[in-house]
Amino acid sequence: MLAPGHRVTRAPGGMAPGEFREWGHRFVDWVGDYLEEIEAYPVVAGSRPGEVRDALPAEAPLAGEPFDALFEDFRSVIVPGVTHWNHPAFFGYFAVSGSGPGILGELLAAALNVNAMVWKSSPAATELEEVTLGWLRGFVGLPPAFTGTINDTASTSTFLALAAARERQLPEAREDGMAGAPPGRVYTSREAHSSVLKAVHALGFGRRGVRAVATGPDRAMDPAALTDAINHDVTSGFRPLAVVATIGTTSTTAVDPVGAIAGIARSRKLWLHIDAAYAGVAAALPDKRHHFAGWERADSIVLNPHKWLFTPVDCSVLYVRDPAQLRAAFSLVPAYLETPETGVTHLMDHGLALGRRFRALKLWFVMRYFGQEGLRTILAAHIELARRLAGLVDAARGWERCKPSTFSLVVLRRSPAGVRGPERDALNTAIMERVNASGAAFLSPTEIDGETWLRFAIGNIHTTARHVDATWEALREAADEVG
Repeated sequence: MLAPGHRVTRAPGGMAPGEFREWGHRFVDWVGDYLEEIEAYPVVAGSRPGEVRDALPAEAPLAGEPFDALFEDFRSVIVPGVTHWNHPAFFGYFAVSGSGPGILGELLAAALNVNAMVWKSSPAATELEEVTLGWLRGFVGLPPAFTGTINDTASTSTFLALAAARERQLPEAREDGMAGAPPGRVYTSREAHSSVLKAVHALGFGRRGVRAVATGPDRAMDPAALTDAINHDVTSGFRPLAVVATIGTTSTTAVDPVGAIAGIARSRKLWLHIDAAYAGVAAALPDKRHHFAGWERADSIVLNPHKWLFTPVDCSVLYVRDPAQLRAAFSLVPAYLETPETGVTHLMDHGLALGRRFRALKLWFVMRYFGQEGLRTILAAHIELARRLAGLVDAARGWERCKPSTFSLVVLRRSPAGVRGPERDALNTAIMERVNASGAAFLSPTEIDGETWLRFAIGNIHTTARHVDATWEALREAADEVG
C-alpha cells in the first residue's frame, strides 16, 4: 500500500499506452507461467473464512496506486485464496477449464468492451454469435431449425426457456400476471438440476409448480410416470406447461429417454426443454449420439461450452426452435433503443439482459483453434479416462461404482464389508475431505437415495491419465488412513 499523502498521476484515458503495454506483457507472462506451472498450486484454496477480506482495506484508496502494488496484492492475497478450476486434478462439480485460445479471446472481448444489445450497438458481436452458434449446432448434430443465443449460465438459459414456455402455454398471464391465471405445472425428473426448481419459482409458479417425476432403475425419467402425472394434474385443475428432460444429470449423468418424452410432450402440446448443459457437446461423438436420439424434437436446449468445451466462464448456449417465442416473452423496445435496420437480430429481445458481453469471441477462438476433429479427440480422451477409472474402481476390493458411467463422470464410494448407513457416509466424507485438504486433488460429493457418494468428474483440458491415477491412489491411501 502507498504511504499516506502519496499520489499517482494518471494519463488522460486512465493509463498511458506504454504503461498498459508493460503490464499487459507482464500479465500475459504471468498467465503463461500459471498455465505451465498449474500443478504447483494446491487445487483447493487453504484460506480460512474471512482471511482474504481481512487482508484488504475496508475502503477504496483515496488516491490511485501504482500497478505494481495491485499486482503484488493479487499474487500474495488473491491467488492463495483461489480454488484452481484449471488444475488438471480438479475433479469436482463439472469442469470449466479455460483453454489458451479462449483466454486470449476473453482478453480481446474485454478490450473491445462492446454491448451487443441491439445489432447496431455492435454488428460484429451479434453476427459472430449467430455464426459461431451455427458452427456449434452443426458440431453437435442439431438441425438448422434451432437458433442460438449465449447467456451466462444454464440457470439463466433454463429460466429463459421456461419463460418462453409460459408465454406460449399460459397466455392468461401475459397482461395481468399470474393472479388471474390457472396454476401451471412443469415436469422434470427427480434427478434434475436445482436450477429448474429455481426458474419455476422465480417465474411465479411457486414450489408446487414443479412436479418431480419418478425415475427408473437407471435414474432416468419414467415416461409412464410422466403420463400419469400429467393426467392427474389435468383432473386436479393444473395447467401442464412444460417438460424438462435431462441428458447427463448432475449427480450421475443419467440420460432421460428423450424420444419417448418428446412424443408425450408433443401429444399434449407441452413445451419440451432439454438440459444438456454438461453432456451436450458429447453429441459430437458418433458413439454417443444414441443418447441424444429425439433431442431434435425439443422446443429448447441448453448446453454449456464453459463446462466441457474449454471456453472460459461464462458461456451457456440456449437453442430454441422458434425464437419468436423468446421475443414474445422478453422484447420491449423503448424509443431510445429503436433502430431503423430490418432483417437483423437484436440480442436484447432474447432474454432479460440488456447488456450483453462479446462472449462469442472466445468460443469462436476455441472452435477455430482446435477444429472439430481436435475437440472430438479431447472429448473422446476424457471419456476413455473415465472408462479407465471405472475399471480400476470395479477391480478394487471394498470400493463400488454407481453404474453406468455414461460420459466422463465416475461416481464411486468406499464400501467395506460390514460398513453401511451413516457410518459408510461418514467414512466417504472423511476420505474426500482428506484428499481435498491435501491440495493434490478436488472431488465433490453427491447424494443418491439418501447415501453419500463421491463424484470424480473428468473434463479439464489439462487432465491426463497420470492425474486420474494419482487421485485414485490418493483416495485409496486416504481410505487406509481413516479406517
